[in-house]
Amino acid sequence: MLHLDQASFKKEVAEFKGVVLVDFFAHWCPPCKMLSPLLEEMDKENKSSDVKFAKVDVDVNQELSGQYGVQSIPTVIIFKDGKQVAQKVGFGPKEMYLEAINSVRK
Repeated sequence: MLHLDQASFKKEVAEFKGVVLVDFFAHWCPPCKMLSPLLEEMDKENKSSDVKFAKVDVDVNQELSGQYGVQSIPTVIIFKDGKQVAQKVGFGPKEMYLEAINSVRK
């Protein structure tokens, strides 16, 4: 799973042709700690070259978090071809994230 900062975000998300699920998280956040292994598992299971998983630490990347209006964590934002297409706030089941990814891939 990619760990992004302001510089790598542009290359890995904004310029990527495909779908990127980005988890905006903090190390001290209990729901974030619950979500992390779920997304790691999804990343390992992913066989598609047009889907990536990434994380942004909101404490380190406040400018990036503000740019996307992240006010609660975890916030998962799904991008397609560099554009924000979906957002989920809080912890949810794996199926919710898979469904969100699949709905934007079409």
